Amino acid sequence: MAEPVKGPKSYFPSIEAKYGKPITFWMKELKKVKGLKHLEQVNFLKETHAVGHGHANALVAVFRTENP
Repeated sequence: MAEPVKGPKSYFPSIEAKYGKPITFWMKELKKVKGLKHLEQVNFLKETHAVGHGHANALVAVFRTENP
């Protein structure tokens, strides 16, 4: 049996369901603002795409981990 996903990635299924876009879309959007600080990237998603704070924070956390 597969181990359940933990941490920020555990939000991914609900993010895809709520906003109707795959995670790859969100990672591409965050590449546009890669040079910004964490909270600035969160605010970008919130202001540009109306993503909730928790979902935006989870996306940014994973993006920053995978794109140092």
